[in-house]
Amino acid sequence: MVRRIDVTGAGGVRLAAWEYADPPKLREADAAPGGVLLLHGLMGRASHWTGTARWLAERHRAVALDQRGHGRSEKPADGPYTRDAYVDDAEAALVQLDLAPAVLIGHSMGALTAWQLAARRPDLVRGLIICDMRASALGAASQREWEDWFKSWPVPFATLADVRKWFGEDDPWVERPNPARGEFFAEVMAEGPDGWRPVFDRAQMLSSRETWVHDAHWEELIQVRCPALVVRGQDGELGRAESQEMVRVLPRGEYAEVADAGHLVHYDQPEAWRAAVEPFLDGVLAR
Repeated sequence: MVRRIDVTGAGGVRLAAWEYADPPKLREADAAPGGVLLLHGLMGRASHWTGTARWLAERHRAVALDQRGHGRSEKPADGPYTRDAYVDDAEAALVQLDLAPAVLIGHSMGALTAWQLAARRPDLVRGLIICDMRASALGAASQREWEDWFKSWPVPFATLADVRKWFGEDDPWVERPNPARGEFFAEVMAEGPDGWRPVFDRAQMLSSRETWVHDAHWEELIQVRCPALVVRGQDGELGRAESQEMVRVLPRGEYAEVADAGHLVHYDQPEAWRAAVEPFLDGVLAR
């Protein structure tokens, strides 16, 4: 069972959260302290965590959040889409859903939000999983590459099959066919009168990204006091050297690597992802 719970984020922005559990487990979890909050990456949505949330919900309270500008959450034209706004939203979700002290699991941008919140509010966070997000600055060239990439999208797509094919095979950023990537992007498309378009505004995504690509985020990692697991896909965007340096910088850092996975680690290799993170989760949630 999945139930939607609306949350009020920073500035009154309406956010959609999704709790995964059977009704009896929901009742048990409501009486237990803490839970797990899952934060998707840029362009993602809560449903991308469905596989992870389902096995989590077998023993823990699991909630995935559609962040502002994404999924079913509000997409205010004027934002803000700042780091503070995203972190404030996640904090509001933890408090309003009575999830704290929680384990935060974040992918890409969601991982940055997670470790910034863990640094800011250690009382709300008991554990942290960082999935394929760099701590180093990416720079202006990276932002320009994204602008050009967004312009290359052949929207609207005539069918979802076209979405899957373009993002899984034809996209110039794809080095080899990747069906999981095609499925990932199919989940963030909605049908309109002229075809399929993303449920997010690409300009808003660039605005969100602009707020972190020019800065490094090592200082915030140093401030994370809870146990933290850094997970990288073997072929992802986070290199091995940088990920291991992140583990070294984190006061209680651990490391895991998922073979044959790209940036979308939990989507590319769901079983290997579970094997990599479940022992850490069990250890943190048992404390």
